[in-house]
Amino acid sequence: MQKRQQESRSELSEFGDTPPVEFRKQLHDLADWIADFREHIERLRVAPNDKPGAIREQLSKRAPEKGEPFEKILTDVDNIIVPGMVHWSHPMFLGYFGWTSTAPGILGEMLTAPLNVNAMTWRTCPAATELETVVVDWLRKWVGLSEQFEGVVYDTASVGIMHALAVAREEAAPETRKLGLTDRNLPRFRIYTSDQAHSSAEKAAIALGLGEENVIRIPSDDHFRMDVNSLGQRIAEDRQNHLQPMAVIATVGTTSTGSVDPVRDISNVCREAKIWLHIDAAYGGGFAMVPEYEWVRQGWELSDSIVINPHKTVFVPLDFSVLYVRDLARLRRVFSLVPEYLRGDTVEAEKNYMDYGIQLGRRFRALKAWVIWRSLGRAGVVARLREQIRLANLLVEWIKNDERFELSAQPSMGVVCFRFVGDAAASPRRAGAACGRAGSIDRIDKINSVIVERINASGRAYLTQTKLRGRTVMRIGLGNVLTTEEHLCQGWEIIQETANNL
Repeated sequence: MQKRQQESRSELSEFGDTPPVEFRKQLHDLADWIADFREHIERLRVAPNDKPGAIREQLSKRAPEKGEPFEKILTDVDNIIVPGMVHWSHPMFLGYFGWTSTAPGILGEMLTAPLNVNAMTWRTCPAATELETVVVDWLRKWVGLSEQFEGVVYDTASVGIMHALAVAREEAAPETRKLGLTDRNLPRFRIYTSDQAHSSAEKAAIALGLGEENVIRIPSDDHFRMDVNSLGQRIAEDRQNHLQPMAVIATVGTTSTGSVDPVRDISNVCREAKIWLHIDAAYGGGFAMVPEYEWVRQGWELSDSIVINPHKTVFVPLDFSVLYVRDLARLRRVFSLVPEYLRGDTVEAEKNYMDYGIQLGRRFRALKAWVIWRSLGRAGVVARLREQIRLANLLVEWIKNDERFELSAQPSMGVVCFRFVGDAAASPRRAGAACGRAGSIDRIDKINSVIVERINASGRAYLTQTKLRGRTVMRIGLGNVLTTEEHLCQGWEIIQETANNL
């Protein structure tokens, strides 16, 4: 008997998990690794300059037959993975919208992993369900949304927009959930958004069977905001052509410039046309917390749905996006579907979040948001957003003081778009001559693109580029809490230096 017990314990060691003593040591080693990585991240290249396939060549072509020690795995992370990354958390990462990696965020992720629950219903994890309800309500109050809106957490805004448009489709064509769109003599449905809006509108139209060509891009004005008159005219034209307007997507914080559409005016058009209004506030929504930026939420109360990405501006690590819907039951009516094997776990009165989207399995995302927002507090979040705005305005002043560069858009929140124009800016006569020749303009476009490419290849900083009115511009997005004024100054000097070399 004793021999069999010893054999049983040996089998558990072989087929079970890592022994507790060894696991504890690995945790300590990993904690030290994470702390060292964060402390010394500035020593790393912001981005690699390797050719495609370079990382893959360093990795084994076959999975190991037997398990390998964690120490060896961590060594390979140091030697292969870290050098092959674009470090979004690096203070010199100035692309996209910056990033929101914070120490409390890392701690929140570390807490979530060992709990390892599936938050599909209340009964499968009451704490996950109820905490999600609480943190979503915290954010709602912070950004000034009324109690008419309730929210659900998804991974990204693209998924949130798809769910919102699914409800809009159901209300425009009842019974689509059951019958689909085919063989019902339905008109083609139209979705309207600005020419500056995110491509998630087209992806949602593809997924929902509406067709990407039915996403109509409305021209933007001089400030890159949707032109409301053009919107009204296009809706009227489509109705005359027997096409059915279904939804409008207004953007609060566009990807290229951070511009904010005139939501209140757009909502008036939607109300008159009796169509769904969705607000994509993935980037700009968080800034509604800042008293000086309360104007960004004008008209929100008139919308049907709003998406906000705390992983962009409210300091939660990817992936954490919240979709708010006026009367959330509308979302549930489209997606609730309870198979028999789950029926016993869905009898409680609390929300079962699997009913509010296509996902059945759901991560415990609310925990990391709860940890971060308790650690920073509302005042801490607002202070950090204000610092992003201050740095953006400081960069604007530097650009204005160098006659070789010009602003390409009125800066909004933490996004600054600008353009190298060279000596043409120093002389109106030369500027006019240059603008009169398409070749000169194309050459300036190319130079702006090359500046970004060379800086990114250097590993010293990371920028992005975009097109505004057909012209290539450089773009800096601030958002990383590790990025200080000194880092931004260093980045501006790198841009000037690279332009000089060209």
